[in-house]
Amino acid sequence: MPGAVFLRGDSITLRTIEAEDVEFMRDAVNDPDVREGLTTAYPLNAEQEREYFEERVSNQEDVNLAICTDGEMAGIIGLHDLNQRSGHCEVGLWLDTDYHGRGYGTEASRLLTDYAFRELRMHRVQARVLATNEASARIWQKLGFREEGVHRDEAFTGGEYVDIRYFGMLEDEWEN
Repeated sequence: MPGAVFLRGDSITLRTIEAEDVEFMRDAVNDPDVREGLTTAYPLNAEQEREYFEERVSNQEDVNLAICTDGEMAGIIGLHDLNQRSGHCEVGLWLDTDYHGRGYGTEASRLLTDYAFRELRMHRVQARVLATNEASARIWQKLGFREEGVHRDEAFTGGEYVDIRYFGMLEDEWEN
């Protein structure tokens, strides 16, 4: 049984992540084409993915949702490092390769960023992108996020150090 729909867009829904989704998550994050856009370096088995689900996805400190289209799970999006006092958080996502290039990442990011500003009353939302992941950078550029800087050699992936690009949006910029 899929999770409850939390946010609805034109071509996707964002729903709660359930224990039944762990197998999809494990298979996707182990896919080299998905993993190259992430900072994950180690293979994950079912038990490790279940532990991740219980510790990170099911916690009350973050917002983690499944990106779904036509009833099928396409990826994960979440708000992390939520700081209610200062009003800032970070949004991150990944999509299974079958769903790349269809606009689902942009739509999911728009929905969750809007939720962060309008419902959680965040003042600032940021996103981090591997410098090698142009498709992910385009999501934030399309949504009007400003590129705020680059952290040189911040990640190690694919056998090399890679820069991380930082994008940010303030609530008054989002409303305009």
